[in-house]
Amino acid sequence: MEYLVNFKLTISDIKGKSISKELKDSDANPLLGLQIGNETDAAIVGLDGKLKLTGGSDKSGVPMRKDIHGAARKYVLLSKGVGLQAAETGQRVRKLMRGNTVSEEIYQVNCKFDGELPVEAPAKDSTESTEEKTKDKKE
Repeated sequence: MEYLVNFKLTISDIKGKSISKELKDSDANPLLGLQIGNETDAAIVGLDGKLKLTGGSDKSGVPMRKDIHGAARKYVLLSKGVGLQAAETGQRVRKLMRGNTVSEEIYQVNCKFDGELPVEAPAKDSTESTEEKTKDKKE
């Protein structure tokens, strides 16, 4: 069974740099069914190495949480951790969370790359055109 899915993938490296990639349809299928903490090949985004899933959120912004099994949305009682901003000592809040499994409803997936992300060089055509303009002015 093949779904037409669309993921926004946010990839962070060991240095703290992050990039965002959009995965559509058949490119996104390898992520379906993965759980938070699982690793997958980084070749799906054109990198060499591994991507470790660290979290995500669905189309309405409900965050994924590692300790909720499955892909369903559930109301859970939280005292700390993902999805709860600042609770006082002893305070518990019931919040809507999504499970730890990537499904079609997930919109954003956060990943950690095990290497260093390549630095994207600025477009060469723009630098060449400025050099040509300076040469024209000198002549």
